Amino acid sequence: MSIHRIVLADDHALVRAAMRLLIEKLEGIQVVGEASDGREAVAQALALNPDLVIMDIGMRELNGIEATSQIRARLPATRVLILSSHATEEYVSRALKAGASGYLVKDSVPRELAAAIEAMRRGEAYLSPGASQQLVARIARGDSQGSPLEALTSRQREVLQLIAEGRTTKKIAHALGVSVKTVETHRAEIMRRLGIHDIAGLALFAARHGLVPGDPGASGSR
Repeated sequence: MSIHRIVLADDHALVRAAMRLLIEKLEGIQVVGEASDGREAVAQALALNPDLVIMDIGMRELNGIEATSQIRARLPATRVLILSSHATEEYVSRALKAGASGYLVKDSVPRELAAAIEAMRRGEAYLSPGASQQLVARIARGDSQGSPLEALTSRQREVLQLIAEGRTTKKIAHALGVSVKTVETHRAEIMRRLGIHDIAGLALFAARHGLVPGDPGASGSR
């Protein structure tokens, strides 16, 4: 598989700059676009139709896993390499289920990025050693239990992330291009499906399951 055009998605400009320097040393590869959040990554991918998107997992607006799912649904030929600080079983499993072709841990040495891209050029998947160990351990245990997030639809996960980021209902409605009533309906259904009955609980759940980076603030969405 040919990989010539890459989009970088990471919420840190310095990380994007460092990756660009590493990538553009590889023969025949060009970084054609950059994004600082998941929603922008989806827009960039749809506009530029790249061969590969290198996607940070912990971004605001739309996390990397949900952005990956949206890109793969609309651009099945575009591959996605997840870039993450975490190599837990749940993160790796959710990324692969979303359609990612690779998972690279951020503390990897620079040559691993090149190795991941070369693997994808050959049509192969790539997992960092830490990520693959977690996945193998899960398979060896016969653990088929999915993430609690799988109880939610993709749109409900989007709404949950925005709630956890402290967005008001009006701002969520504006970001998603839907009515306030629709957001309220999604929120009620999220609470019902997760068995959580307050905004602080939703924010904590979202942080524990990687929808938002860091510890959530217990902010109220109105």
